[in-house]
Amino acid sequence: MIRVANLDRSIEFYRDALGMSELRRETFPDARFTLVFMGYAAHPNGATVELTWNWDSDSYTHGSGYGHVALAVSDIYGACARLAEMGVEILREAGPMKAAPQETGEREEIAFIADPDGYRIELIGHSE
Repeated sequence: MIRVANLDRSIEFYRDALGMSELRRETFPDARFTLVFMGYAAHPNGATVELTWNWDSDSYTHGSGYGHVALAVSDIYGACARLAEMGVEILREAGPMKAAPQETGEREEIAFIADPDGYRIELIGHSE
């Protein structure tokens, strides 16, 4: 779950930039918050990102325990080019990691982007 300052802006980012769909919405008028679950419609039982919009808050600080959300993409260079054209902030351009895991010895190709609230999202090149 991540808290968002502007629900419409965040839904647009996760939908248009990352290709997710709104899978479910729960609105709690008495408690003054809305939950929107974003994911990949082709995999409704897969992982989702829960966007929490507290109606009376318009900004948040990120906790020190949060690292990032990671998503596999089939064409990391193409994905970064498309995201940059959309105005998405690219924090680390696509390219190989500096280190490789001892299990495989292969350096993954990764990139980092930021969502509208500044949450880091890692893109990992994956050919499958």
